[in-house]
Amino acid sequence: MPADLTHIDTWLFDLDHTLYPSDAGLVPLVEARMNAFIMRKLGLDEAAAQKLRDLYFEELGATLDGLRRDHDVDGHEYLEDVHEVPLDALVPEPALREGLQRLPGRLLVFTNAGGSYAHRVLGKLGIDDLFADVFHLGLADYIPKPQRASFEALLARHDVAPERTCFFEDMARNLEPAADLGMTTVLVGPNALESTASFVHHRTATLAEFLAQVRVQERPPS
Repeated sequence: MPADLTHIDTWLFDLDHTLYPSDAGLVPLVEARMNAFIMRKLGLDEAAAQKLRDLYFEELGATLDGLRRDHDVDGHEYLEDVHEVPLDALVPEPALREGLQRLPGRLLVFTNAGGSYAHRVLGKLGIDDLFADVFHLGLADYIPKPQRASFEALLARHDVAPERTCFFEDMARNLEPAADLGMTTVLVGPNALESTASFVHHRTATLAEFLAQVRVQERPPS
């Protein structure tokens, strides 16, 4: 049965590996630049930089949060540097655009990446015009998902009603605070169907296919 999301009027999407598939290969490019940035700034070798990144990701949800806390790294400088990657692997997907156009109400991006990178990705995918705004890490005062404060900053900035919001994510742990706040959650990706987490309400291997089938409010006639 298609998911019934007729109560939703705010559609919240993660960016990387949600609005485009993981096999595009962008994230490994960003991660390589993260390691290079840490090596350059902190004088570490690559193994130590990777270990520090893993520690911060598990503890805080994003490398930058730990770098700001422990090493006084400038958030804007970091985000602009690590996301300066080519987007050649991204191509517009007509089925994704059609699915997004079906959705009534606001579409927002909620990402732990930087704003300029997010807009570059949306533009390369040919869907930038469909989104009302991008809530990026800088607007969250560099507090990343899954920390609740990041969600609360989003809710306040965009006057979001959680009970009428659906959040699409490829990382299950980022859906837990969303569900706690009252959002409907959708886990996206090749392993999504295997999830048994109670805070994951819907699962799909392919975002465009889910959007094509989901039940939504009828748009008023123009």
